Amino acid sequence: MLAVLLALAASVCWGLSDFVAGLKSRSLPLPAVLAIVVPGGLPLLAIAVAVRGSGPPGAAFALYAALAGAAGAVGVAGLYRGLAVGAMGIVAPITATAPLIPLAVGLGRGERPSALQAGGIALALAGIVMAAREPLARGRRPRAAAGATFAVIAACGFGIALVALDAASNRDPYWSALGSRSTTALLVLALALARRPRLPGRAAWPALVFAGTLDAFATGLFAVSTTKGLVSVVAVLASLYPVVIAILARVVLHERLAATQRFGAAAALGGAALISAG
Repeated sequence: MLAVLLALAASVCWGLSDFVAGLKSRSLPLPAVLAIVVPGGLPLLAIAVAVRGSGPPGAAFALYAALAGAAGAVGVAGLYRGLAVGAMGIVAPITATAPLIPLAVGLGRGERPSALQAGGIALALAGIVMAAREPLARGRRPRAAAGATFAVIAACGFGIALVALDAASNRDPYWSALGSRSTTALLVLALALARRPRLPGRAAWPALVFAGTLDAFATGLFAVSTTKGLVSVVAVLASLYPVVIAILARVVLHERLAATQRFGAAAALGGAALISAG
C-alpha cells in the first residue's frame, strides 16, 4: 500500500511540475527555465540524504546515477520544449511511452514480453502515430503535430533514465535521486552558461522554483517506491502524470484536441500502462 501511495503522489507532483514549467516555457527561454527548475529541487534531496546519514553506496551507483541524470536532462528539455510549442494533451501522453525503452533493454537481455506487453507496444505505437498527426485538411499533406517530435525525444530520454535510475536505486534510492538530479543540474547550467539566455523577472521565480521542488520531490518518491513494491506496479501508477497535465491544460488553458488526437493520446497512455504492468 505504501508503494502505491508513493507512486501516485509522484505522478501528481510530476504532472503539476511539468505543467507549470511547460507553461512558463511558452514565454521564457528554455535554457533559463531549465536553469531554475532543475537545480531548484536539489536542496530538498540533499536534506533527505543528510538526514539519513549514510554515505554514497559506491562507484557503480555513481555511473548509473550520472547516466540517469544525463538522459533526464534530454528528457526534461524535450518535454518542456514540446509543452511550450504544442498541445499539452498530445505531448504529455507521448512522453508517457518511455517504458518502451526499458522493455527494449529487457529484450536485448533475452527477456520476452508478455502478451499484455505485446498488446501495449502495439497500442502505444498506434497512439503515438494518431496523436502526433495534425487532422488532415483538404488539399494539404499530413504533417506532425506541433511538439510531437520533442515529445518523442523526451520519451527516449526518460526511458533511458528509468533504466539507469532503477539500477542506481537498487543500491540506495535517496542517493540515486540526488546523484541523477545533480548531473541534470550541471548539464542544464552548462547549457545556460553557453547560451546566456534572458533571465526571467522576479515574478516568475516562485513558480519555477516551486516546479523544481515538486519535480525533485517526485523523483525521490518514485525512487523510494521502487524499493517498497513491485516495479511493474509503481511504474504504471507513476506514469499517470500525463493525465494530470492534460486535465490542467483542459481546465486552465481550455485546450481542445481533434477526436483522433484524443483517441491517440489515450491509446499511448494506455499502451504505456500495459507495458509497465506486463
